[in-house]
Amino acid sequence: MDEVKREGVYGTPPAELVSPAEDAIQFSPLIPGAETLDLWGEATLGGMVVLAPPGTIERRYTLALALKALAPGARLTVLAPKDKGGSRLGKELARFGCVVTETARRHYRICVCERPATLAGLEEALAEGRMRLVETLGLWSQPGVFSWNRIDPGSALLARELPVLSGRGADIGCGIGYLALGILKSPKVERLTLIDIDRRAVEAARRNLDDPRVTVRWDDVRKSGTQLTGLDFVVMNPPFHDGGAEDQALGQSFIRRAAEALRPSGVCWLIANRHLPYEAVLKSHFKRAALKVEAEGYKLYEAHR
Repeated sequence: MDEVKREGVYGTPPAELVSPAEDAIQFSPLIPGAETLDLWGEATLGGMVVLAPPGTIERRYTLALALKALAPGARLTVLAPKDKGGSRLGKELARFGCVVTETARRHYRICVCERPATLAGLEEALAEGRMRLVETLGLWSQPGVFSWNRIDPGSALLARELPVLSGRGADIGCGIGYLALGILKSPKVERLTLIDIDRRAVEAARRNLDDPRVTVRWDDVRKSGTQLTGLDFVVMNPPFHDGGAEDQALGQSFIRRAAEALRPSGVCWLIANRHLPYEAVLKSHFKRAALKVEAEGYKLYEAHR
């Protein structure tokens, strides 16, 4: 197939609003196994559909990457909910030099344009959105990663309260590796596996953790078969939003996977927002679970398999 005729898709846009090509190349960093748009060849795609991210810097970076990858004259379709960046899509594309046709359906804004021969402001958007060393953290991160330029208060509380751990363990939903930095201070930790669904977080964690005991994996922990078994400990600060909407099933699936990964008597340390009802699923998958700390809007549990 002629390389320039291939089409791409970023994310999973609603099928009732837009239909990417059946063989479109997936580029979302939140879909393990997808291609990396940052590394894709310039002017090599014949079309692209983008479900735009809600964050301004991340969205402009994604649009810039998509336009860079498209051949001149190729069609770009971008959509987003009106209250999650959709209302700004048209103006953002116009600033890149695109002539945009805009429609509204089912609370989404849908913008269609062709990749112009000359693009404006591309390098500025790419520079603002790429991976960088966040000086205030002393860690690598990237806009779009959860809590990308600050330490999430829940993770900070968990890091303060964690005891010295030992043996083989995992950090599920590891982010950029902040919790792992503290865990690895213990020489008794033999091996630590970090897993996250966000490729950018995984890449940042690899940069932040120079330790032979560490393995970092890009994977969706909600799926069975993550090949974690016989662990001595699991730590986690699970997400509870999916696509911007609260989804308590996310944290519940993390708890089930932690129980599957631990050896008998292995321990899970879980931090969660105070309102999240995880007690029942903890009790159903662990021999005992104790609330260790309740502070700053969070609950910290210690659960033994």
